[in-house]
Amino acid sequence: MVREIKDLALRQLAEGGPPALSVSAIAKALGVSGPALYRYFAGRDALLGALIVDAYDDLADALTAAGSMIAAERSSATAASAATKFLASLTPEQRAQATFPFEGDERTHWHFIPTEQFPRKGLTVKEMNESQRKLAHELLKAGLSQRGYMTASSIMELESVLVAIEAAQRAKAAQPPAATPLVRDHERYFFSVFGTPSAKETWGWRVEGHHVSLHFTVVNGGVLTASPSFFGSNPAEVREGPKKGLRILGIEEDAARALLESLDASQKTTAIINATAPGDMLTMNNLKIEPLSPTGITAGSLNDKQRDLLMKLIDVYTGFMAPEVAADRLAKLKKAGVDKIGFAWAGETERGKKHYYRVQGPTFLVEYDNTQNDGNHVHSVWRDFDGDFGRDLLREHLKSVAH
Repeated sequence: MVREIKDLALRQLAEGGPPALSVSAIAKALGVSGPALYRYFAGRDALLGALIVDAYDDLADALTAAGSMIAAERSSATAASAATKFLASLTPEQRAQATFPFEGDERTHWHFIPTEQFPRKGLTVKEMNESQRKLAHELLKAGLSQRGYMTASSIMELESVLVAIEAAQRAKAAQPPAATPLVRDHERYFFSVFGTPSAKETWGWRVEGHHVSLHFTVVNGGVLTASPSFFGSNPAEVREGPKKGLRILGIEEDAARALLESLDASQKTTAIINATAPGDMLTMNNLKIEPLSPTGITAGSLNDKQRDLLMKLIDVYTGFMAPEVAADRLAKLKKAGVDKIGFAWAGETERGKKHYYRVQGPTFLVEYDNTQNDGNHVHSVWRDFDGDFGRDLLREHLKSVAH
């Protein structure tokens, strides 16, 4: 009713200005008595005041959007500068390894598993000298927040922990495994640039290796997009050695558990979609994904505290990205409707046991799986249904260009 009242009032204002605003005329148009409207607004002045507040909010949103666009362009320019400096530092041979056309299949060739199982192209950190490595990391920083950069760097460093764990496991085995051990190397991460870095043109870059797969796209020098974005951690929790207790992606589990534990019994029945967790993320490295079913419990069924916990969980994932990317993700999901966002859990609820969850809205999907290595190996990803690899922006850009 409130929306209908406001719509009619706006129509009156458009036709005759403030003098034309009539509560009785609105009541007549809605087929109700005049006093019935006073349940929603104390009078004509209260209704006019509410419309002014709405207009102010719309203006604030427009200014925020404009500010975000300016910030996004600034972020894109920073990324272009970082990429240009990185490429300029390379030898011709290195540049040939690190650069690819923007068009083509290589840009969407992605995975998060070890390179022996999924051959990659690009220039590895191992193949760079110290100054080149610093410039490569500046490029990585251009797309991430400080927390995101520290998370990516820590996952890379975790390879050194994993190699020690697996060596100890082989040493203890009654019969050594016949297969050749996978290479665990914190310098085996590939940097790739697609197209020519520019503050005005379309280009992109990728940083990828075991448990890190980050994809950044700049369209027409504008908004920087960053999906798919994948982080993994093996082990999820280091349980022995000098780094005992380290949980690089612990915040992803803790925020989800806080939401799950806030639900009452009836809500948990809706949210927990399966007593057994799937063996991995359902979407894996699929190029095109569709919404998953069931949705679980939606934000519209949560109380204020629970909705806040849901948004905090989403913030964990948006917060890995550069502020402009995070703001763009939040703006899109809010525009599509927060009430439509669902949270679903599968598997056991006890800590240390195998579990899975997803957060899904009309525009995006977050998947988190911790089932491998007996529930101590995390895979997590942010996907955009229409915007992975900048597809939505590229489509809009092509529409705006004369052919």
